[in-house]
Amino acid sequence: MPAPASTADPEIGTRSARWVVVVPVKPSARAKSRLDVDGVGRAELARAIALDTLAAATACDLVAQVVVVTDDAALARDAATIPALRFVPEGDASGLDAAVAAGVAAVDPGGRMPRAALLGDLPALRPADLSAALRAAASVDRGVVPDAEDAGSTLVTANAGVGWVTSFGEDSLARHVALGCAVLPIPDATSLRRDVDTAAQLESARMLGLGPRTSALLG
Repeated sequence: MPAPASTADPEIGTRSARWVVVVPVKPSARAKSRLDVDGVGRAELARAIALDTLAAATACDLVAQVVVVTDDAALARDAATIPALRFVPEGDASGLDAAVAAGVAAVDPGGRMPRAALLGDLPALRPADLSAALRAAASVDRGVVPDAEDAGSTLVTANAGVGWVTSFGEDSLARHVALGCAVLPIPDATSLRRDVDTAAQLESARMLGLGPRTSALLG
């Protein structure tokens, strides 16, 4: 599907544009229900994965602010060593889309900056891979990065001045394309496409190199 024409401010479509990135994170006690790894607690693993994702996002040169939407107090405590995070409570938000919208509204309600929603389950994420996707996203109104199965979405973007809308969940890629998102030209092997919900997906991410917290937990 061809990318929609951009109506964003020309200054935003440059290499120097910096993004607000919103990361929704479920409380660890009810996260990753399908992720079973022998000898490792699911809540601890989910939290380590989220922390590695957040650390990589804050290290990306095109990210101005990482906003974490969560009610997980333990995550906020453990994230104290990661610089430049802003926490927004999930509160009454129901589902990923509502949580992301709450984060966007808290930090940039007028849509003056380019914004992105990033899933919090990318333990192999590399800052350079996120940067490449955001550079590509700067040239379109809305963009989306597919997961490794080409069914879901790991990153959704909206340029400055473009209304915010997402439709995360199972098989979300097609819905995001229907909402006007251009599929960004991101290589299949990039760490940005390796979200983790199962042990098999965790093993695929491990082949790219897991972040330090996840690696330490898995031993």
